[in-house]
Amino acid sequence: MHTKMSLMDQLAYMGIDREGTLLIHSSMKSIGEVEGGADTVLNALSEYMQEGLLVLPTHTWSYINASNPKFNVESSPSCVGILPELFRQRPGVHRSLHPTHSVAALGRDAEEFVRGDECYDTPCHRNSAWGKLLDRKATILLVGVDLRRNTFIHGIEEWMDIPGRLTDTREQLYTVLSDGTEISVPSRRHCGLRWSEHFWKVEEVLERHEAMYKGYLGDALVRVCDTVLLHETISGLLRVNPDLFSDNEPMAKIG
Repeated sequence: MHTKMSLMDQLAYMGIDREGTLLIHSSMKSIGEVEGGADTVLNALSEYMQEGLLVLPTHTWSYINASNPKFNVESSPSCVGILPELFRQRPGVHRSLHPTHSVAALGRDAEEFVRGDECYDTPCHRNSAWGKLLDRKATILLVGVDLRRNTFIHGIEEWMDIPGRLTDTREQLYTVLSDGTEISVPSRRHCGLRWSEHFWKVEEVLERHEAMYKGYLGDALVRVCDTVLLHETISGLLRVNPDLFSDNEPMAKIG
């Protein structure tokens, strides 16, 4: 059975910077049996990163839309797993105000990190938390999930203005604060194919370019991604072939 200390030891073995910025996409089930369950996993992550910044996505894109337009910062549940849902409710955690692609952060500069996402009309604007990950040279851990769950790649596509990724029109959405204040957030959305289902194609290239390596957290296979090298590598691939993620065929052996 895994414990808080054994999980922290694994983070150290993977070389995760305790004073840096760490974003985690996760499958709790993949981690295996942990003494104390999901709360112990969050305790391990929070304690390990207590001198840095810990970030988890708390997305609501699956159910916040034009027919259900109100995102309540305090009560709208995350649609991306149990760890983000528990994490966002913890003391000291700050959640961003983007109606569909919010994140929750704990630690150094957490409040500043999440500030202002409601000002942008796209899911992963370059000035949002997703772009700040690049500015901060953050690390992304994919715990028991693969590149298809890496929202940061959506950000790269958005920043490069790859055609067909976002709607031209905006849905009228609202962010509702704890005091009942409603903030209007007209929002463009991801559209077209399920592009993220094709993100797996670049895994070997990322490993060759040292933008990603693998480790373990509990029983879960972890993909450790360097946001700077991830951005450089995928941007280069998309400049050559903007349609890279338009199909599910393996890449040619290049890069």
